[in-house]
Amino acid sequence: MKNAVIRTVAAITLSVAVMSSTFAAIPFFSDDDKVPSLAPMLEEVTPAVVSISVEGTQVSRQRVPEMFKYFFGPNAPDEQVQERPFKGLGSGVIINADEGYIVTNNHVVENANEIRVKLTDGREFEAKKLGSDEQSDIALLQIKADNLVALKMADSDKLRVGDFVIAIGNPFGLGQTVTSGIVSALGRTGLNIEGFEDFIQTDAAINRGNSGGALVNLHGELEGINTAILGPGNIGIGFAIPANMVKSLTDQIVEFGEVRRGLLGITGSDLDADLADAMGLDINQGAVIREVTPDSAADKAGLAARDVITAINGKKIHSFLELRAKVSTLGAGSDIQLTLIRDGKTKTIKATLGDFEATNITAKEIHPSLEGAVMSNGKTKNGDKGVEISELAPRSPAARVGLQEGDVIVGVNRHRVETVAELRKQLEDSPRVIALNVKRGDSSVFLVVR
Repeated sequence: MKNAVIRTVAAITLSVAVMSSTFAAIPFFSDDDKVPSLAPMLEEVTPAVVSISVEGTQVSRQRVPEMFKYFFGPNAPDEQVQERPFKGLGSGVIINADEGYIVTNNHVVENANEIRVKLTDGREFEAKKLGSDEQSDIALLQIKADNLVALKMADSDKLRVGDFVIAIGNPFGLGQTVTSGIVSALGRTGLNIEGFEDFIQTDAAINRGNSGGALVNLHGELEGINTAILGPGNIGIGFAIPANMVKSLTDQIVEFGEVRRGLLGITGSDLDADLADAMGLDINQGAVIREVTPDSAADKAGLAARDVITAINGKKIHSFLELRAKVSTLGAGSDIQLTLIRDGKTKTIKATLGDFEATNITAKEIHPSLEGAVMSNGKTKNGDKGVEISELAPRSPAARVGLQEGDVIVGVNRHRVETVAELRKQLEDSPRVIALNVKRGDSSVFLVVR
């Protein structure tokens, strides 16, 4: 028992020594008594973390049942539209002081008509949303202000499990709050929180209102944007979007006003122990290519079915979903380097990503009345470009308005459309009435969506 106590005391002494060494290298000692403290670093970085308040109107649409149309006649509306005002609170991080750029979560500012930003010095500004990406839950705001402080972005690919991190945000509207912890895991996917997931997991306390806040390292650099928690409140499992992903997405928004998602052009699955054994591999993690899309970036680079991708740009990947998230958040036209195993040999292949907008997209993302359709860039029977209905769910809203699988939308509200991106642009303001010009084989069809 005595030896156990001695070992425990020795371990504590060693832990303190290591921590002191870590802090001394940064340094994080107070001037008076040389006690390790995060305060000097936090005094430098907390002015870059802001509180965000929003007001807006939530629009909900509900299909009117056929029985009501029977009672009220042909003039009965097809759907019931309700508008409900809302208010919300969140956090944000200044990433460019000169331009006033602030990054936050898309869900913090989604549907907001008014966005206000409050700095730690008490100043408040109205913010403009420059762009957002629902699938990765990132939005970029801008304010016009002087004397701003911005956080430097870290290379989040260098982050390791066990690294110390600090979460800064505005939980429950209390005002700026700081919590600390470690990186619990990296590359978390399959949580169904966002469309593209590659989360940093941390045990630093994150609660409602922390969304959009900063996850920083001991150097005061931004490692991630806090975005989600597991469960109703803080249980030591929080998730942040890595800084490298944030930088790629915000750079695209600044340059193009939107995220131009990259596309490799493969389908695949995770490599597990059973599959690795069947393929005669001595690794148990990676992404197995099942199929390569013809004329895609993968096809042009020479990727093939049964290839096992183990790293992207020198960074090891653990699953197909992780690969998908990393590729999709890189911009179209980006050059990448893939490490893979083919026939038991390791190879390195370079590829230039295609444009995600050229592939299928769920129509619900464009307009709720088109829910149930899957759209892709296509051509009419005569070779004219348009938006093809490649899949259609029976009895879905899109089917009820008269769309059919194989239809090609060539116009909307008197505007010619040739791509999914152009269709999205025409419908981005969600007009109440949508007039669609559709090519169906040799026929032309005119459909009205309300």
